[in-house]
Amino acid sequence: MPTHDLRPAAGGVPDLPIRLLALDIDGTIVGEDLVLHERTIRAIAEAQRMGVIVSIVTGRMTSSAAGFARQLGLTGPIVGYQGALARRLPVDGERGLGRILWHRPLSTDVARRIVRWTRAAGLEPHFNDLESLVLPFDEPRADDYSAFVGGRLTRVPDLESWLDGRATVTKVIAVGDGSHPRRVYPAAVEEFGRVSEVTISHPRFLEFVAPGVTKGAALARLARRDRIPMGQVMAIGDQLNDLEMIAAAGHGVAMGNAPAEVRAVARYVAGDVDAQGAARMIEELVLDGRVPTVAPGR
Repeated sequence: MPTHDLRPAAGGVPDLPIRLLALDIDGTIVGEDLVLHERTIRAIAEAQRMGVIVSIVTGRMTSSAAGFARQLGLTGPIVGYQGALARRLPVDGERGLGRILWHRPLSTDVARRIVRWTRAAGLEPHFNDLESLVLPFDEPRADDYSAFVGGRLTRVPDLESWLDGRATVTKVIAVGDGSHPRRVYPAAVEEFGRVSEVTISHPRFLEFVAPGVTKGAALARLARRDRIPMGQVMAIGDQLNDLEMIAAAGHGVAMGNAPAEVRAVARYVAGDVDAQGAARMIEELVLDGRVPTVAPGR
């Protein structure tokens, strides 16, 4: 039952208590140093002790996100690749990364078109396929990419040839410098919006996944799985790939450095990652059950 006069949102009438918490990683719970701070760890641990299901919902590989999940002691599923792949976390004694709950990959015909288009647009494409990062042999920043995502690296002579004989690939990611991915984003949506979801997960990363794959759709699926109304869901993120998730949740939170489009659909705008904005939101809204003292998103 609601304890505050909260405004309706696209995700439904917001309600308390929060029963499901969905967290982006980069720019939300960790900064450029990729370090989880103690305040964040404590807030999430306390939320779980209260019975809140906490899941990571990220653009990263699920294997890359698993390290953060272990540090946080999470038990909820990990959703990767903007919602294209979800895994249940391994239970005690279980080997491997955990059972796949769903996988919605992109067709290789579309992936091949994306590779050609992004190269022509001045971007450097590569693939994510399940838990593998697929890069051409001549990619000079291969080690940097591998360190960032924490996944297995597969180096191939040619990306298009690697697609031969395959039916699907999980994600295409195209890397550019500065604001270039954001500048070409509208053209990418125009070109591929009918056959792929196009988004930005990081200022340098323009990403393509299967049609209908978004963090928002994945969040709704998690909520249905545990019979939790969207009004009792909280989602926190900072980039365009978080927009649908933030809009879908009854309690959608945009980080302070989020693009204007993302802040516009959020119920609350938190402080940025350096100010521990996500931890503060969890403390106030989840742990204390009160309306946060941060600025409203709209």
